[in-house]
Amino acid sequence: MRLLWFLLCLAAWGIAHAQVPAQTEAAPARALDDATLRAACMDLLGRPPLEVERAEWLGRGRHEFLDHWFARREVWANWVEEQLYYFLLIDNFRPENERVGELPTLLAAGKLDVRTAIHRIALSPSFDQRNPGADTFVTVVMEQMNGLRVQKNVRELEVAKGIYDGKPGMFLGKSGSTQADIVRISIEDRSFAAQLLAREYARIVRGERDKSVAAEEVRRFQRDPREFSAILRDWVLSSAWDERVRVRRNTPNRMWIAALHVDLLGRAPEAEEARRLRTALDGLSDTGPLRSVLARVLIDSGQVKLPEKSAIPDPTVWIGGLFQRLLGRAASADELREFVRAFHEPECRPATVLYALVTHPEYQTY
Repeated sequence: MRLLWFLLCLAAWGIAHAQVPAQTEAAPARALDDATLRAACMDLLGRPPLEVERAEWLGRGRHEFLDHWFARREVWANWVEEQLYYFLLIDNFRPENERVGELPTLLAAGKLDVRTAIHRIALSPSFDQRNPGADTFVTVVMEQMNGLRVQKNVRELEVAKGIYDGKPGMFLGKSGSTQADIVRISIEDRSFAAQLLAREYARIVRGERDKSVAAEEVRRFQRDPREFSAILRDWVLSSAWDERVRVRRNTPNRMWIAALHVDLLGRAPEAEEARRLRTALDGLSDTGPLRSVLARVLIDSGQVKLPEKSAIPDPTVWIGGLFQRLLGRAASADELREFVRAFHEPECRPATVLYALVTHPEYQTY
């Protein structure tokens, strides 16, 4: 225990004082390093890269990575999950019908656009059950789908509530008479495109876009919602996204759970496994202690493949590799020196070093 405490303390000092290297342009243009590859996978796949993916993509162009993954189901499965979480369609309210279940496959194949996907989600029985009654349903549609505060749009609210109950009316400038009409009118309105792109930009790049650029992106989306992939691609290739990689923020519980499983077990968690852990973490205001416990349980489970201490010929190389893989950056000279010194203590095990890294505050961010 004394050694473990020592390792945690040296990790806290070393990592907190380490300088994260600036991203640089290299051949090929915008080549992926550990920081950008890990960030791109977290943003688009909801998890870090698997070892085979890391070996495949390190040093290759970011544009190649995007072209490859945008045509794969996993990116769109993660995107759909983000939308379900945004609308709180989780746990008992998660849609289980085929029309929602097939969305990732259809999006990856280009047979469906994101506007139509959200249309399907909003028409699902789960959305209706999550938002029962005219007032709740219309409020969620206006505020979450169109970014319109109902307090400032009382007339639209009252008209839409009437439409929900079967009374014909003009909502957002278009006529309707059914609950389905409210959703259709909502997603066709320019405010839907503006709201969707604004929240997706905040999720992927963070911060606010230039107003003129944002307006042009909304026009592109309104002309053809299939432009969303190209817009998203532009964001991840931008200098603004490079800055996002340098400035880390707390990892959401569901993403942290996926990261821990990929980093320690080499696989994403099963759906029920992830749900159970996320539910436990989401109920806490301070998740740090429970995250540490979960990491310890996983490391001690016997499922994590770790070399024997005697089988590590060069601790400096091994520990440096952990920093690159888990934190997306090189260890500083001071960090390496202190970790290697601790590694040679008789009580230290490879699992001790791994635990020190995955429970450190920097690992809790991306």
